[in-house]
Amino acid sequence: MQREKNIARARLGALTASAAMLAACGHNHDDAAPAPVIADGTKATLAMLETTDIHTNVLSYDYFKLAEDKSIGLERTATLIAAARQEFANTMLLDDGDTIQGTALADYQALASPPIGCQTTLAVYKVMNALKYDAGTIGNHEFNYGLPFLAQVTGSKFDVPNLPPVAQQQSSSGPTFPLVLSNVLGAKSTQPIFKPYTIVTKNLNATGPDGKTVTVSVKVGVIGFTPPAIMSWDKRNLEGNVYTAGLKESAEKYVPQMCAEGAQIVVALSHGGLDNSTYSPTMENGSYYLSTVPGIDVLMIGHSHQVFPDATSTIAQFNLPDVDKVKGTVNGVPTVMANFWGKHLGVVVLSLNYANGTWNIDKSATKVEARPIQNADKTYVAADPAVSAAIAAEHQATIDYMKTPIGSTDFRMTTYFADVGDVSAIEIVNQAQAQYVADYIAANLPDQAGIPVLSVSAPFKSGFGGGTDFTDVSAGNVAINNAANLYLYPNTVYAVKVTGADLKAWLEEASKRYPTKTATQALVSSYPGYNFDMVTSKDFTYEIDVTQAVGSRIRNLSYKGTPVAANQPFIVATNNYRASGGGFPGLDGSKTIYASPDANRDVLIAYIKKIKSMTAVANGTNRSWCFTKVATQGPVTFKSAPNLVSLAQAQGIANVT
Repeated sequence: MQREKNIARARLGALTASAAMLAACGHNHDDAAPAPVIADGTKATLAMLETTDIHTNVLSYDYFKLAEDKSIGLERTATLIAAARQEFANTMLLDDGDTIQGTALADYQALASPPIGCQTTLAVYKVMNALKYDAGTIGNHEFNYGLPFLAQVTGSKFDVPNLPPVAQQQSSSGPTFPLVLSNVLGAKSTQPIFKPYTIVTKNLNATGPDGKTVTVSVKVGVIGFTPPAIMSWDKRNLEGNVYTAGLKESAEKYVPQMCAEGAQIVVALSHGGLDNSTYSPTMENGSYYLSTVPGIDVLMIGHSHQVFPDATSTIAQFNLPDVDKVKGTVNGVPTVMANFWGKHLGVVVLSLNYANGTWNIDKSATKVEARPIQNADKTYVAADPAVSAAIAAEHQATIDYMKTPIGSTDFRMTTYFADVGDVSAIEIVNQAQAQYVADYIAANLPDQAGIPVLSVSAPFKSGFGGGTDFTDVSAGNVAINNAANLYLYPNTVYAVKVTGADLKAWLEEASKRYPTKTATQALVSSYPGYNFDMVTSKDFTYEIDVTQAVGSRIRNLSYKGTPVAANQPFIVATNNYRASGGGFPGLDGSKTIYASPDANRDVLIAYIKKIKSMTAVANGTNRSWCFTKVATQGPVTFKSAPNLVSLAQAQGIANVT
């Protein structure tokens, strides 16, 4: 109880700064009210705290496994937040987006019937309100559930074509802290749908030149950015309603405005990573260029699900020119990325000195770190009990929802060996998608009848998050939580019409999962498992030759035993993200013949309910692809969970030790 009281008493004040911004913004505004006099020589320390990519992992709990997972959860980050507030006299707590989507709790509140009511605060925001966040921004996944839902749960009113006029929109319960986003604009209004920035007046505990504690007022400007690629990823929700502007252009427009309105310090919340390829207003990870905009003092980034700074990082984006992965700066700007799912708390500590009418940052004393919830001895910090208490009802309702039975299986469905050919957790998804699209075509698109319908899916959980980050559904009864485990994301089913050449290019792109080497090596590259699309049909077969360059890897592509012709038509069931692009060649939305309103997961649940009983022979062993046999110069390794050799053998994976 004492710790809870300490948390309640912990200050949430703060500030932010860097000499570049202070010089750019200045402090003397003729039209502004005079600020209290601050004596030259006044000093202060400010700690800015960041969470990012929480994805509604509020609790340390895995709803797919219906079990505790101490390695994640805002309830443990909350303990780090409380500790930082005890450590530093001045703090500011900010969130970098991808907050409202990502777990079964999020899906339950957004998609279950009936969905969350207008006057109910979303569980994750309820907790963030209690933690007294100062501001946050909007990530790409905030748009997954559509603009009406986003407006409702953020307490916003959007002036966009698919919503009623703003005057007729209800006022809903959202976060009690401001959400800012500068680069997503309404198609009607041509203005940002959220406030582009906010200016927060914070009290700062400082030390005067006489050594006495003084309180001064500081205006902190916070501006937000999201990846412009949302227009492809969530085309179904956004097209015709909003459009995006580039990060750099938006910053160059609004940062001077913030300064003119009195902001003395500017913090950029950018839901994107670092990329120094040629700048484009549509680039996914534009934070590198954002850091070059004059006036930005602190950069808080996300989206990439990584840790920065990290002196040992081998991640390409953290080994770019002018990126200091030890000190945590990008083009000289203090920068932090606090991992994902509450695993870390980002901390930027600034040492401030007041002289000649302005605050200055002692750059030599600036410290940036990402603090993990895992201790050095591999234990985890304790969870803050106030968090679980705050959403106990929502948590239990989600568990009850996830336990709803829908069918049974006589085999174990996993992704432990998906990288080497096992399809036990993938084929049922492809079957459900293919049947759904085939049924729609038969009923509504007679001109497409007779064209083969295939489906692609990927091993969404394939070890990125460690040895527990795999799909694993036991033989026996299957419930909604198992279906959510088989299909992780709230995508919707799309059907695209492609040629044999298109399909080969698609599979070539997916084959980037494997690096091009012949020496002793790891089999799997850093290419995400969720992009490793594969077909699982007894009618369709192909090989992947990992010794060849991408573009020449897919061999012996055949349909019903006949080589696939370059111009041969196919209809492929996939999801809205893939159909709209996402870096896959030839997929830009133009080939879509059916943009379904139904979620892939709901289609899967309906399919399992229909067939009731799944068997390995019918639903889990049709492998369309295999590796081209090659001579290796040593063992080829890949990571999976431990002690599963017997499972590999049971799933027909030979030559694994």
